[in-house]
Amino acid sequence: QVRLVESGGGLVQPGGSLRLSCAASGSIFSVDAMGWYRQAPGKQRELVATITRSFSTHYADSVNGRFTISRDNDKNTVYLQMNSLKPEDTALYYCNAYITTRVTPYGHDFWGQGTQVTVSS
Repeated sequence: QVRLVESGGGLVQPGGSLRLSCAASGSIFSVDAMGWYRQAPGKQRELVATITRSFSTHYADSVNGRFTISRDNDKNTVYLQMNSLKPEDTALYYCNAYITTRVTPYGHDFWGQGTQVTVSS
């Protein structure tokens, strides 16, 4: 009943930029915190950045100063602007959102299907 759909991944050279988008849709009552996580081959999934409904942000040290997370509450959409990309940023990037649906009186985490980001020359 709720879907998160990511877009914007791809192949980029080191030093380049990409912008990821993730839109939540379905039987949504409210969307609270949203965020991006990533998982590289052979590694655990790690937090990249989060943003609250009131636009407070948090970044992993590895991306602080290079990535910017933002959101549009009217569109239930979160963005990740990634600049100065490095090969070590290569991973499958997942969108996450804490959503209260119109069906249940409590919220829980939803995940997107992931979008691949590859940084290579």
